[in-house]
Amino acid sequence: MRYEGKYTVFDTSNVKMYSLLNRPSEVSISDLIDMKEIVNESDGFRSPELEELSEKVLEAKEKGLPVIVFSGAHVIKNGMGPLLSSLMHEKIITALGVNGAFTIHDFELAYCGRTSESIPNALSRGLFGFAEETNKYINNALIHGNKLFLGYGESMGRLLSGEAFPEKIDCMYPDVSVQYNAYRDSIPLCVHSAVGTDIYHMTPYFDGESLGGCSARDFLIFANEISKLEKGGVCIVIGSAVIGAEVVLKAISMAANVGRAPKSITTASFDIRDADLDEASKNNKEVASYYFRDVKSIVTRIPNAFGGKGYYIKGNHKETLPSFYRLIMKGMP
Repeated sequence: MRYEGKYTVFDTSNVKMYSLLNRPSEVSISDLIDMKEIVNESDGFRSPELEELSEKVLEAKEKGLPVIVFSGAHVIKNGMGPLLSSLMHEKIITALGVNGAFTIHDFELAYCGRTSESIPNALSRGLFGFAEETNKYINNALIHGNKLFLGYGESMGRLLSGEAFPEKIDCMYPDVSVQYNAYRDSIPLCVHSAVGTDIYHMTPYFDGESLGGCSARDFLIFANEISKLEKGGVCIVIGSAVIGAEVVLKAISMAANVGRAPKSITTASFDIRDADLDEASKNNKEVASYYFRDVKSIVTRIPNAFGGKGYYIKGNHKETLPSFYRLIMKGMP
């Protein structure tokens, strides 16, 4: 990357890399949820809020209204990727936003069936984040996609679908990729990456201009999908309490600015921590709940501003998401 300023930049040409195929990983393809069994299993998590939210999702589908989801990376690490793919294939999820880490774990599972390195074991040895294939293929796809003026999600979808983008790669398990399935089913998958947050920003393959161009286009695609909530619908954030919450908030503000405010919107956040919804709604900067962006913005401010209702679903994604999926599938005609 060319730089002509007065400060010294880190020289990534000295970075040493290793093969993803040789890296110890904590998650494998065998950890993915079994979609053939999920509907028949008994509910491990129940709550009135979850049942109400599932009813709102089914109502939105019946009326042809959007159901937009923003997901963090731990959904993939927890084996829930097939669940998202199924909801997209059934045209329940109409658009999906994700962060950069989501694309890393999704890519690695598709490429070799393993992901999630042990940071404590790798960091002290200077090995964390330097898998050759992950860095090379994601960055090269973004560089190529930027030349074609595409978004990040579409670029990765085309790469994982077997297209030469710019080179053809052989994935062992492409069908497990949420990015691939979104591209196949023509569901917008929009990637919102913050520079410096992801491992593929750490090597000579990284091109900030390409990342910025592709991710910026995805933000505008996502904002356009959010604007379709003007007649109602559902927006859910799953395990992305900062980036997901902020992206949704800004996209909704953009929609409202051009006269397409989300009327009577249903919102929800799925997360694992305790949350005080009453305190979050008071705009009190002296309490911790003020700084939980998903609770403050997604669950309280947005629905309050537009005559809707917000839900907070507290629990482990391995329990809450399968139960949510079962409720939706059992309510399908």
